[in-house]
Formats: sequence, structure tokens, C-alpha cells
Amino acid sequence: MKEIGEKLKEAREEHGVSLEEVAEDLNLRVSQIQNIEEGNLKVFKDIFYLKSFIRSYAKYLGLDDEKIMDEVNEYFFEETSKIPIAEIQKASKAKEKEKVKEKKVVSPYTITDKKKSKVIPVIVTLIILLLMFLIGYIIITEYVSPEVEDNNIITYLDN
Repeated sequence: MKEIGEKLKEAREEHGVSLEEVAEDLNLRVSQIQNIEEGNLKVFKDIFYLKSFIRSYAKYLGLDDEKIMDEVNEYFFEETSKIPIAEIQKASKAKEKEKVKEKKVVSPYTITDKKKSKVIPVIVTLIILLLMFLIGYIIITEYVSPEVEDNNIITYLDN
């Protein structure tokens, strides 16, 4: 990767452009341009941003950006193909554990958590039963009781 950075640096110097000018024109930091030229890739957290920076830098300098990107991709392929499978699996498992630990935002209609609270449905059921009892009591006292009283009065008067 250092060779690619050196090509970019040589092209920049041939055009007589300073690091500050490149950084300003490409909306990058001077340190990013320096790290690309020096081949310090570990300072970049995301490979996709790094590739984008390199492509923009190559275009800016008038270089064949496709050729440069082919070299970059070849470099990354060679580097990643040297990583042992066990290490890749370990990193994959660690990433899965992180995903599990992340708190997910879920709609109340799609909650799949087995630890749902049963208190709320019990309270709602009790409130509904209480309301039904009250409605029944009101109906009985208002509509049934007067008839019973009228029958008792008539029976009393008949005697």
C-alpha cells in the first residue's frame, strides 16, 4: 500500500500542490492525506471511506483512478487472504455478541421477548369485570327493583 501512497505523493509534488491545498479541495484533513501517502491504513476505521478517499485523490491528481483502485483492491485481497479462518470466526462471534447486547427498538405489536409482563392484562381484566358488575348492579336496581316493589305493593293492597 505504501507504493500506491508514494505514487500519489509523487503526482502531487509534480503538480506542485501542497497537502493543505489537496485537503481543502477534497474536503479532507491534512492528516488523512498524509496517512494515505505514507500507507498508514490502520488509522482509517472504515475501508470504504479509505477507498473513496484514494479514488478521489487519484482523480484529483489526474491519475487513472481505475488502475489505482485495482491496485488497492489487490492489496486488500492479499492482506485479508492471510488472515487465519479461526481469527475471522472469532471476530464474527464477537460481532454477533455485540448485536445481541444492543438494545433493539421494537414496536409493541412485534415484541418477541418471552419475559412479557402479565400484570397489565390482569389489571385490565379486573377493571372490565368491575365495570360489568357495576353496570349489572345499576341495571338490576333501576329496572328490576321497581317492578318487584310494584308487585309487592299490589300484593299488599290485595290482602
